[in-house]
Amino acid sequence: MARTKKKAHGGKKSKATRNDVMQVGEASNAIQQPQQPTKVWQPGVDGMEDGEELQFDPTAYDCLHAFHLGWPCLSFDVMRDSQGVLRTDFPHSLFCVSGTQADQPANNAVAVVRLANITGQRRKPKTPSAMEEDESESESESESDEEEDESMGTEPNHVSQSKHPVLQVRFVAHQGCVNRVRAMMQQPHIVATWGDSGYVQVWDMAAHIRSMSGGIPDGPGLRTTVRQAPLQIFTGHKDEGFALDWSPITAGRLLSGDCRNAIHLWEPTTGGKWIVDKKPFQGHSASVEDLQWSPTEADVFASCSVDGTLRIWDTRHREQSAISIKAHDADINVISWNRLASCMIASGCDDGTFRIWDLRSLKEDAFVAHFKYHKGAITSIEWSPHEASTLSVTSADHQLTIWDLSLERDAEEEAEYQAFLKQQQAEAPADLPPQLLFVHQGQKDLKEVHWHPQIKDLLISTAADGFNILRPSNLENLPGA
Repeated sequence: MARTKKKAHGGKKSKATRNDVMQVGEASNAIQQPQQPTKVWQPGVDGMEDGEELQFDPTAYDCLHAFHLGWPCLSFDVMRDSQGVLRTDFPHSLFCVSGTQADQPANNAVAVVRLANITGQRRKPKTPSAMEEDESESESESESDEEEDESMGTEPNHVSQSKHPVLQVRFVAHQGCVNRVRAMMQQPHIVATWGDSGYVQVWDMAAHIRSMSGGIPDGPGLRTTVRQAPLQIFTGHKDEGFALDWSPITAGRLLSGDCRNAIHLWEPTTGGKWIVDKKPFQGHSASVEDLQWSPTEADVFASCSVDGTLRIWDTRHREQSAISIKAHDADINVISWNRLASCMIASGCDDGTFRIWDLRSLKEDAFVAHFKYHKGAITSIEWSPHEASTLSVTSADHQLTIWDLSLERDAEEEAEYQAFLKQQQAEAPADLPPQLLFVHQGQKDLKEVHWHPQIKDLLISTAADGFNILRPSNLENLPGA
C-alpha cells in the first residue's frame, strides 16, 4: 500500500539585508523579517535577486553537521564498525575513508576519518494543525538549533567534546588524485582506490583505525601525512577509471572498470594478495562508469557506461554480458543495486534523469519509473540500506534529494497542507513529484552520497566545499523508524 508523507526542504528564500551565503548552522541574527512570502528555492528554476540569500530550515533536520579535509574529495565510503548493527540514538560516532583532489599529484592522500559525538535530536512528526499550535515553540527551537548545529572545523580548537562533534583524521600519501575509494564490507580496514594515475591500489588501514579508537581530538602532529606501502597495485588498466566495487558476498572479491571500456576481476588469495585477471570483461563501447555486485548472487554484477547501456554479467561466462539494454540516451554515470529488494536497480544519467529497473523484466524502455527533476547530471545514487523503496540522489545542480517510490499523491492531505502554508504566508512548489521526500541544499558541486549502513537514516555527502552529515526529520514516519 502506498504511503503519503509531508515533504521537507533544507533551503528557502527570503529577503535579507546583505548579499552573502550562510554557512551550515550559522546563526543569522542580521537577517530581517521577510518582506515577501517565504518560499522553497529550486536551482535551475528560481533566480536570486540582489539582497536575497538562502536560509536553511533547522527543523527539517534531526542532525546537520559539516566538515572539510583541506582539499575537495570526489569520493568517500563509510567504514563499518563494531558499535552496533542498527543504531538510532544520538550521539553517534562513525568511520569513513575518502581521497583528495589536491592541486599537485604529490599533495594527495587517502584520509581515514573518525567522527565522534555527532549530536542531534529526534523530532516528532508534525501535522499542519500541530505545527500551527506550537509555532512559537518551534521558533525558539530553531534559534537553539542554529547555535548548536555549527560546522565542525578541522583543527582541535574548533570542537568541544561536550557539545560538538570531534573530528580525527589520518592521512596516507597517495600519488595522484583519488577518483574513487571503497572499503570492503567484511573487512572495513581494507580499502581500494582508483587513481587518476591509472592505477588501482589496495590498502590496509587497520593501524590508523586503532590509533583513533580512544576518541581523543587530534594534536598537530597527527595531522601530518604518512607514507605507507599499499598491499597491492594493479597497473594493467590502460587508462584511469572510476568504477570500483567490493563483493558483498565473497570477501575480498573486487571489480575495477576503466575509461577504455575494460572491467577487471580481482580474486583474493590466502596470502592476503589478489590475482587480477589479465583478460578483462569487454562489451561496452565507451568508458565504464560504475559497477555493482549483486547482493544475492556471488557471480553476478552490473555495469553502466558512457555508451548508455546497462549490462548484467556472470563472472563464469566472460565472453559477453548476459543482458544488455539501452537504458538512457546519454552517459550513465552511476548505478545502485537494491540490497533489500534485489530485483531492483537504479541508474543515474548525465542528462539529469534517473530510472528504476526491475531485473525480472529487464528490457529497453521497460523501466519501472523515470524521474526528471534534477537540472544537472546525476553524480551519485544509492538505495537506503533500511527501506527498500527509498533512495538518495546527488546532482551537479547542487541538490541532494531523497525519494520514496511507495509514495503517491493524496489530494486531501495536500489541500490541508497548502491551506496551512497560505495562512503562514509561505509558498511551496506545486509541481514536485509525489515521490520526492526531501531536498538538501547548501553544498556546491555535490559528488557522492552514502547512507550509513548501521545508523538509521543518517546520510553523508561530499562536495567541492566539503562534507555534510545529515538526518532528515521527516524520515521518522517511515516504517521501522
